[in-house]
Amino acid sequence: MSEASMTNEGQMADPLRTAADAMALAAQAAKDGAADAQARVSEAMPAINRFFSRLTYTSFYSIAYGVVFPTMLLVRAIPQDNAIVHGMIDGGAAARDAVAKMRKEKVSGSEHSAETQSEAPLDASSPDAE
Repeated sequence: MSEASMTNEGQMADPLRTAADAMALAAQAAKDGAADAQARVSEAMPAINRFFSRLTYTSFYSIAYGVVFPTMLLVRAIPQDNAIVHGMIDGGAAARDAVAKMRKEKVSGSEHSAETQSEAPLDASSPDAE
């Protein structure tokens, strides 16, 4: 056999050996009883917890960096005094104004409907008008 194929077989044997060792450990834990298995699980939980915590942190850090860095790079590359920047600023201001107006109408609309329900004028044809 060539040296390259032996290296590949050696690398492939590592995961298989790890899996076999894990299965042997699980079988031994079952033989030792529930108390011993509980102790082994208790020992493994902090390591598993650290692994998932670190995985979560690294994933979200990478995503945030991958979004913010190119965005800021692009923003810094655009000259400040041109039509694109002025249009973006004006559009952002118009959007803020539109949202403020919608909120104001929603608040005044809900207050207005409460007032009209409590202070509705009596109709001459209603039985309470007499």
